[in-house]
Amino acid sequence: MTTTDPTGLDEVLLAEPRGFCAGVDRAIEIVERALRKFGAPIYVRHEIVHNTYVVDDLKAKGAIFIEDLDDVPPGATLVFSAHGVSQEVRREAARRGFSVFDATCPLVTKVHVEVAKLHKEGYDFIMIGHKGHPEVEGTMGQLNEGIYLVEDAADVDTVQVAQSDKLAVVTQTTLSVDDAAEILSAVKRRFPNVREPKQQDICYATQNRQDAVKVLAPQVDVLIVVGSPTSSNSNRLRELGERLGANAYMVDKADDLKAEWFDGHRRVGLTAGASAPEILVTQVIERLRALGAVSVRKMPGVEETVHFPLPMGLGDKAMAGVTPR
Repeated sequence: MTTTDPTGLDEVLLAEPRGFCAGVDRAIEIVERALRKFGAPIYVRHEIVHNTYVVDDLKAKGAIFIEDLDDVPPGATLVFSAHGVSQEVRREAARRGFSVFDATCPLVTKVHVEVAKLHKEGYDFIMIGHKGHPEVEGTMGQLNEGIYLVEDAADVDTVQVAQSDKLAVVTQTTLSVDDAAEILSAVKRRFPNVREPKQQDICYATQNRQDAVKVLAPQVDVLIVVGSPTSSNSNRLRELGERLGANAYMVDKADDLKAEWFDGHRRVGLTAGASAPEILVTQVIERLRALGAVSVRKMPGVEETVHFPLPMGLGDKAMAGVTPR
């Protein structure tokens, strides 16, 4: 930790990378292109990504966010959120005849495909994740049975599986890398023959943002994470910063910053969850300058170049001639 300066806040260190990932970029682009091509309203099952600013912005453009397909009128255009949906939701949407665009993050889809493939080979599953999170509901909903959720190492000790001869493990993509590794170790101790994913399920963006905080947190007195309370990966960043010794806070917007957080502290670190837009980071920086920050310095970090293609019907060729709003 740095020594504090009684004169107060002076320097802001920016984590790199931070903010939007490729899956979030793609999901938001799908909704915006659907609005341009088909006009409002466009219905979206669940928040497209877990960020208040993004959701409010899309609402203003004509998106309507719903949880129950009963709230979608016949013939409407429906977008599945980046978190993915169960097979039952897919079947119901098809039965009702909606025009569907799937904004599920391709890295979540990869997990769904792995579950389907191994299920055909006779595997049951342990899923590491947070109960009630839409991504967990979507992944567990790929099967009618044979998939068991564990949230921590204690759950591993008590989970009752129907068979352990062919057992595989999958993971929510936005977990703490360190926590997931600890839980996976517990799974392997209890079920030594468990099959692990060929590549870890935690996504590259979650890993990169957590790695950046591991570099940043020991160099600052206070860590600010820009992200909404419902954002799993943003919450994990705050927890990680706290674990590494920083006074860590998560804010949805610049107005959430409290001046007393910075009393007697000279250096603040700033990052953003994968669903938080850069405009919110800019506004937080402006607020920190108003509180006394003089310099803003970007930390070195991984440059992300991942890009995911858009669904058929919303690519550039499909949008030719469609006038932007």
